[in-house]
Amino acid sequence: MFTGIVTAAGRITSVTPLADADRHAGVRLVVNAPGFLREDTRVGDSIAIQGACMTVVAYEGDEFHVDVSSESLHRTAGLDKPGDVNLEHAMRLGDTLDGHMVSGHVDGTGVVVGFDPVGESWRLRIQLPRDLGRYMAYKGSVTVNGVSLTVNAVVDNATGTEIEINLIPHTVAVTTLKYLSEGVRVNIEVDMLARYCERLLGARASDITASP
Repeated sequence: MFTGIVTAAGRITSVTPLADADRHAGVRLVVNAPGFLREDTRVGDSIAIQGACMTVVAYEGDEFHVDVSSESLHRTAGLDKPGDVNLEHAMRLGDTLDGHMVSGHVDGTGVVVGFDPVGESWRLRIQLPRDLGRYMAYKGSVTVNGVSLTVNAVVDNATGTEIEINLIPHTVAVTTLKYLSEGVRVNIEVDMLARYCERLLGARASDITASP
């Protein structure tokens, strides 16, 4: 479990296929993150990379390795090539929940359609497919590339849903969101409470329909 409060920005320095000549194989990532790893970091620990929960399979110094399955590569953006990434350790019992409850299970990707300065802040607009857009709500929570953010506007359109988010200078400064531009794909995790509400309401509607 995570909070969506990014604690460091690292860099993927190496992407190596896990099986030669197999297009369905996953990859091993080497991530360099000076000062990020804890003294008690161990193999098997969970770390969110761009919002996707990954398991540490090796580490040394400032670097750690994770294996990413082909399924994860298919459903996420930014984990298939070298580049800067947002990082967060899994929550510990007693940690403060400064963002919102984040599972690290990316639901899909959206596309940046606008990233513009507004005063001292930045306005981020993301186009989502319909299957993700239905979970968005005004002043609700969403995770973008591992960052817990608040939705300021929701507009349904012909191709899905566009959401608008305000980014304060601190968020832009300490995360990789500063590198976003129009057309870039981003990882999206919807609010898990919205997901459960949909399931419960759908089950209730089915029960009512099935009643004699």
